[in-house]
Amino acid sequence: MTVARLLQTSRPGLWFPTLWLYFVPLGRSWPAEQWRFWLGLVFVTFPLNLVTYGWNDLVDADTDALNPRKGSFLFGARLTHDELARLPRWIAQVAAVCALALGVAGGFELLGVFALMLTFNWLYNHAGGGLRGRPPWELLAQVGYLLVIPCSVLLNDAPWPSASVWAYLAFFAVQSHLIGEVMDIEPDARSGRRTTATELGAKRTKLLIIGCVVIELVIVAGVIEDLPLSLMLAGALLWLLLDLFWLFRDRAYTLREMRMAGLGSNLLALVSASYVWASGCLMPP
Repeated sequence: MTVARLLQTSRPGLWFPTLWLYFVPLGRSWPAEQWRFWLGLVFVTFPLNLVTYGWNDLVDADTDALNPRKGSFLFGARLTHDELARLPRWIAQVAAVCALALGVAGGFELLGVFALMLTFNWLYNHAGGGLRGRPPWELLAQVGYLLVIPCSVLLNDAPWPSASVWAYLAFFAVQSHLIGEVMDIEPDARSGRRTTATELGAKRTKLLIIGCVVIELVIVAGVIEDLPLSLMLAGALLWLLLDLFWLFRDRAYTLREMRMAGLGSNLLALVSASYVWASGCLMPP
């Protein structure tokens, strides 16, 4: 496989959740002089996402062949049979390098975090009946994304977030996954893959997404008490309501609209991540 195809498999357009989470514990600090900071920053981009999404591509090859979103740096590669055959070796090599680097940087604690990441990936993706095909249990596997937080904390000697922040981020992870399921609902249904979205249908899944965002808003506004982040969530909630009851009430998204949504998500993530880091709003006072 070429470097470009491996990079495409890691879905650079979907790196924003791991990058966003990496900076949460670093509010108002930028330990650029520490090599462990840069190691973690690199780890949560290409290597972690290649292991995560590459593993998923191996078990979703038939579904991905029907998915119009595939074949881009935004949503991932549509791999050939030869590339799929070579992919496990690349995943294993990248995982081995990650384990060595994290072990040198943080010892058994960081190795334990990485082992948990691999465990969540196995629970979600293993071919013998992973959670990816057992709705709604696939949603539970999304909390594996939150393991980026202890990775950042341990690498950067940062403080641990509060329980309310963990709760907010858990709903954020589930909501983000459900949005992807809504976009993929038609190719998933055609291939016979079962997800929460294919079981509930697009409208009820969108209502579930709205419910997640409402809970996030309650946590941020009522417990964390941060007004700017609350306003961002309120704006996202308004958009979701317009999407469900007006803009896309009776039709599915076009490919162009999904690409625009992906680019918009990246822009929103950049703005919100910058604010969360600069304000330190998700860290203990």
